[in-house]
Amino acid sequence: MANAQRGVRIAYIDTEYILENVPEYQEATSQLNDKADKWKSEIDAKLGAVEQKRKDLSNEKALLTKELIEEREEDITFEEQEILDYQQKRFGPNGDLFIQKRQLMQPIQDQIFAAVQDIAASRKYDFIFDKSSEATMLYSAKQYDLSEQIIRSISRTAKRTQAQSRAERRAAEQEELVPEINEELEAREKALEERQAARESAVEKRRQEILAAREAKQKEAEERRQQILKEREEAKQAKLDARKKATEETDDASDATSDTDSKTEEGTEEVKTQAQLIEENRQKKLAEREARKKELEERRQKILEERQRVRDSINNNN
Repeated sequence: MANAQRGVRIAYIDTEYILENVPEYQEATSQLNDKADKWKSEIDAKLGAVEQKRKDLSNEKALLTKELIEEREEDITFEEQEILDYQQKRFGPNGDLFIQKRQLMQPIQDQIFAAVQDIAASRKYDFIFDKSSEATMLYSAKQYDLSEQIIRSISRTAKRTQAQSRAERRAAEQEELVPEINEELEAREKALEERQAARESAVEKRRQEILAAREAKQKEAEERRQQILKEREEAKQAKLDARKKATEETDDASDATSDTDSKTEEGTEEVKTQAQLIEENRQKKLAEREARKKELEERRQKILEERQRVRDSINNNN
């Protein structure tokens, strides 16, 4: 009957407005946003590097073997997955950003709740609503807004605590993360860290297996390459030996012909001595060898020019 006679006492608060006017919360939020921006920039840079590697591989495919292409594609995919896992770790539903936001909000929410309880008990309010919650308030008179009183209450509590725990506050500022809130949250975070560590261990193990397999493939490809180069060198040397043998046989035949001609000239030209004939024969053979060397050099130049045209054609097609 007493409640019916005095009427129902109702008030409300605006949590968003309160948070905007709590300096500690704003400072911590700014630091957390800076950290999130740093994470995002780091992830964007890594993704950009992976995309550049994919473009480089696309441009070099014509010059690589199928095995090397598959290895590089596998490396790019693996690296991209690592970046996505890191992004999930930072920005996922249970990531660092979500956890730290929750850690940041909880102490302020506890202070707001405690201040609301004190005001409601001392002034005998029956209902105190939150204007920024999901409940829709079509109209709220300013005279029933307790937000400023809640802010003053939190400020007084902070000033009393500041004098008692200044050393603790300074130590907390040196830490990168917001302090833990309660044992339940600590247990959940510990379980999350263990799952993340297990996942990272599995990823690292898989990475090591991929690296070992890639090194084995590279070693096998290098051995095949060396074998092909050896076979090509042996074939080239065999061709050179055959060509040299044919040249020597031609020189021997030319020498025999020259000797016959010299003997014939001895009977017709009495003025030429034996030394002159030998010198003429030597000069003739030197001229023939120079002619053959020139011909071989022209053939080699033609082959090199043809190979260069083929390479240019391949590059132009790419």
